[in-house]
Amino acid sequence: MDVPYLVQLGEMIRTGLLSLPAETVRQHAAFFRSRQTLDGGFSGRDVDLNGNPLFEDGTQSDLYYTSFALRGLFSLGQVDEQTGQRAARFLTSPAGQPRSIVDLISWLSAGIILQLSTGVDLLQAAASDWPQQLADQFELCRTADGGYAKNPSGGSGSTYHSFLIVCCYELLNLPIRDPERLLNFVRQRQRDDGGFVEIAPMRQSGTNPTAAAVALLKILNGLDESIVQRVLEFLEEVCGDDGGYQANTRIPFSDMLSTFTGIVTSLDLNRPEAIAPRRIQRFLKELQSPHGGYLAAAWDHSPDVEYSFYGLGTRGLLEHLNAKEPQQ
Repeated sequence: MDVPYLVQLGEMIRTGLLSLPAETVRQHAAFFRSRQTLDGGFSGRDVDLNGNPLFEDGTQSDLYYTSFALRGLFSLGQVDEQTGQRAARFLTSPAGQPRSIVDLISWLSAGIILQLSTGVDLLQAAASDWPQQLADQFELCRTADGGYAKNPSGGSGSTYHSFLIVCCYELLNLPIRDPERLLNFVRQRQRDDGGFVEIAPMRQSGTNPTAAAVALLKILNGLDESIVQRVLEFLEEVCGDDGGYQANTRIPFSDMLSTFTGIVTSLDLNRPEAIAPRRIQRFLKELQSPHGGYLAAAWDHSPDVEYSFYGLGTRGLLEHLNAKEPQQ
């Protein structure tokens, strides 16, 4: 069995972060743990950009953020027994069950992390054919254009959700169905600027759908030199003056998600020389919270677990690249 794409990416981040100073690890781990709630799950933001509460009844756990918090802690080697057991309680509760494709990849990722870190098996009581049952549900989201929609009622494929479903197939150790149709779908999402779009009507490429498309092409062995060169040209266009990557060419500032996915795309293209580590390190330094965690962008005021994972992921990939460079 080939190592799943998300597992390979996670291992690169994890090995890169081994070089972090102990105090830096402690601060980031403390931030993630601070977001764990009484039910064992993890929360996202409590307040909006103006400091107003987002929830009338206080902090709430969320499956999406729980996955990111566990991924962050796992990358740091900091998923302890107590944190893992509490998270497992949430993930096996009704509130922690997946209700969408995004939820499912979050749940699977969290489950793998808990099994690797603490030995907790969330699927111990599951039916033996549950992976096949999930695959049948995925295929209900298959669209006429060869991709996958967000849900069975979707009329056309989504680049992002197609990527998520392929990642699920890999994590479940199941073959991807009709990969040629999926390859054709992805190729049709490339635009004149070299990048890729999320849905067919869009004309302007984005950094994040480009990352999803390139990852799909890599998984499906569909990358060729023409695609590589055109994507590299697009990535040059979305490099921000602040050192990070922009979501697209019309947005005048970089953000942490796009910076992370921009780096991942360059690595998936096997073009690490396209990455400018010093500029990105400067961007990371500007967005790192003094008490652990990372901001989403320059306009942000407080870190959350999702963007903190992207920050750590970016730093881990840079450290991974640095370790691979020949020493002078």
